[in-house]
Amino acid sequence: MTAKTVTLLDYGSGNLHSAERALVRAGARVTVTADPDAALAADGLVVPGVGAFASCMAGFRAIRGERIVGKRLAGGRPVLGICVGMQIMFERGVEFGIETEGCGEWAGTVDGLHAPVLPHMGWNTVRAPEGSRLFRGLDDDTRFYFVHSYAARTWDMPESDVLSPPLVTWAEHGEPFVAAVENGPLTATQFHPEKSGDAGAHLLRNWIDGL
Repeated sequence: MTAKTVTLLDYGSGNLHSAERALVRAGARVTVTADPDAALAADGLVVPGVGAFASCMAGFRAIRGERIVGKRLAGGRPVLGICVGMQIMFERGVEFGIETEGCGEWAGTVDGLHAPVLPHMGWNTVRAPEGSRLFRGLDDDTRFYFVHSYAARTWDMPESDVLSPPLVTWAEHGEPFVAAVENGPLTATQFHPEKSGDAGAHLLRNWIDGL
């Protein structure tokens, strides 16, 4: 069987080397590039992200990343966002009182977690919904690696009579927050699967198997 092709989008933000290694380990043939043609042609596109929402969006817009993602999703082509790569899929982010417009694929705002200790850094469990393909084969007590102080703390997308509702996975650090979303071709995780050992490799294989 031919390995699935995955483009890891290089827009100046993200742990590209560890993400590339993890995707290769999970069985993908990986290209790291900002080239839009390669990003559109691949079986899967991964949008990483590390750092501040505003700086990530600036880099993303510089390569017209929102157009790349929009074109892929319009054609039903899978996209996986990781950490801030997930956060920028929402309508807006608010950090240090500064509001930045996101890609707007999902309604809602990414802002600061209310927790006694920040950042939320380390291993944590998640509550995946029934029917999740992303977490298929993983036990309820499986832990994933998080590093963040901001998150989507609510899920605001209105229900649709036409489209299937997204599958939203939750975690908790001081309060509940969105840990992952499966929304047709658009999938994202707040945690870092590439830093989550065997559990992260299993999750990435689940995503790649669905390409």
